[in-house]
Amino acid sequence: MNKSLVSTYGYHLLAIITSVIWGTTFVSTKILINYGLRPEEIMLYRFVIAYIGIFLLVPRPLFARNLRDELLFVLAGITGGSFYFLAENTALRYTLASNVSILISTTPLMTAMLAHYLFGKEQKTGGEALTRRFFYGSLVALLGVFLVVFNGRFLLKVNPLGDALTLLAALFWALYSMVLRKFGNHYSALFITRKVFFYGIVTILPVFVFSPMQIDWNLLMQPVVAANLLFLSVVASLACYLVWNIVVRKLGVVSATNYIYLNPVSTLITSFLVLSEQITPIAIVGSALVLYGVYFAKRGFPFLKKTKN
Repeated sequence: MNKSLVSTYGYHLLAIITSVIWGTTFVSTKILINYGLRPEEIMLYRFVIAYIGIFLLVPRPLFARNLRDELLFVLAGITGGSFYFLAENTALRYTLASNVSILISTTPLMTAMLAHYLFGKEQKTGGEALTRRFFYGSLVALLGVFLVVFNGRFLLKVNPLGDALTLLAALFWALYSMVLRKFGNHYSALFITRKVFFYGIVTILPVFVFSPMQIDWNLLMQPVVAANLLFLSVVASLACYLVWNIVVRKLGVVSATNYIYLNPVSTLITSFLVLSEQITPIAIVGSALVLYGVYFAKRGFPFLKKTKN
């Protein structure tokens, strides 16, 4: 096994780990909301803490090389930060969490479509061209997501506003992936991640003009609240955003984003371990379909592929 193959396998593994961790954030967010924190407050806290941490690692340079790139960083902060979380968390107020989990899993398909139509020629040469295999695998994974999310309790209520906001959140993340692609190798992953956090914070602040924020230090110092905030900030934001920006660069937008299908499986397991929620046989079948769909769409992982003599 040559070094390049090992390296590629490592990036796939990092993408899987990141997606699994992001799947657990729904549980942490739910815990914090149950303690009285609003969704927009949770987003602000996690990004501020993450920004402070990454600023200590990379304080310079402050700005991009030119105005165009700086504006792209603003767009990245909006699509991968403030607007994404606002759309997703607000959707939870108007529709079922199961609806949100299913619809947000359309992100890989949206990303693939955008990549195909915006970077068609590059996709063909970069090994990420859309194929029937990809779509079939995605459909299998989506079916698995459906079974995992409902976990044996088949309840689906259509709410136009909430469902539309969820699809909008999926579109924002797909656009964020496209913006990341624009940066190429011109900036380090640390610098990109720091800028995303900064503009995510800046663009979320206007929300608090209409809904003022009251900081309750006694609440924030409670062990459960503090632990979940630190997890969302240091692990799910600082570390995972940094790793994600690296794997998108190394694997490509479509390849990396396809692992988002694993999120609901991770959420299911975490909910069982932390919230004592039941796992049904249907959910187990769904998890298997998700794993197979991701594998099928990617034509197998690189270390399992046959090599030509």
